[in-house]
Amino acid sequence: MNKLVVLGSVNADHVLQVPSFPRPGETLHGLGYQVIPGGKGANQAVAAARLKADIGFIACVGDDPFGVNIRESFKCDGINIAGVKMQADCPTGIAMIQVSDSGENSICISAEANAKLTADAIEPDLARIRQADYLLMQLETPLDGIERAALVAKEHHTKVILNPAPARELPESLLACVDIITPNETEAEVLTGIKVDNETSAKNAADRLHDKGIEIVMITLGAKGVYVSHQTANQQNRGKIIPGFRVEATDTTAAGDTFNGAFVTGLMESMPLESAIKFAHAAAAISVTRFGAQTSIPTREDVDAFLANQA
Repeated sequence: MNKLVVLGSVNADHVLQVPSFPRPGETLHGLGYQVIPGGKGANQAVAAARLKADIGFIACVGDDPFGVNIRESFKCDGINIAGVKMQADCPTGIAMIQVSDSGENSICISAEANAKLTADAIEPDLARIRQADYLLMQLETPLDGIERAALVAKEHHTKVILNPAPARELPESLLACVDIITPNETEAEVLTGIKVDNETSAKNAADRLHDKGIEIVMITLGAKGVYVSHQTANQQNRGKIIPGFRVEATDTTAAGDTFNGAFVTGLMESMPLESAIKFAHAAAAISVTRFGAQTSIPTREDVDAFLANQA
């Protein structure tokens, strides 16, 4: 059985480079159209695999050519694909992505096969979750499947890491099963009602998430880095910002997913929390200098070389 299980989405990313995002009614000329493997779950699984994690993936893909090919691609990346289910007469999930000249992105998704990853569908995969050290999830698949996986993990002492994206409100029962949560500012605000725009508001949001039973809160703050707060008996001064690395951004599409996959890989290697975050910062920094989702995700050799150059 694999030490890490990722449960989540698989998408075909239809990517177009644009000078800026169009206003309503405006038509812009784009360039560089590509169809690139994506989906938050798949991105995080691939990131962990390329960084040498022992990983299995639970997901649903369509029986279209993209779904057939991406399943084999996962295997080539070293992912255990026993839990990647092919859905008959159903397309793989899709994302329509515009990437502006500034490196920002705008994304619309359609679940398609991802909508099939329900609590019933993952029943054959629960043994993998029970025996794993870590379970990493996001929110692009049905919530009942996510809740079922989290509950089983909690019952069997598998650490649950939740990247609560895309932003949505979540039931207290799910949050109570989460050990580590990694929202960005928008997602933290949706979960807590607190607008996060500085270190003080990040602390307040983290405290509210701790109150829901979550031990470690990591709020990603874009270029500022990550605000990390660890629930301890001593409530004073437990939070701090861990800055990231400054690079010239080309495309931020997979930055958060690369960060999450790299972070859990660091934990699996028994890195201290702060070291695992810095390792994840390095992987994410490399990813934003490249175009696309899984096409931008670095290897372990890339990250080790990047960190060596920073020393």
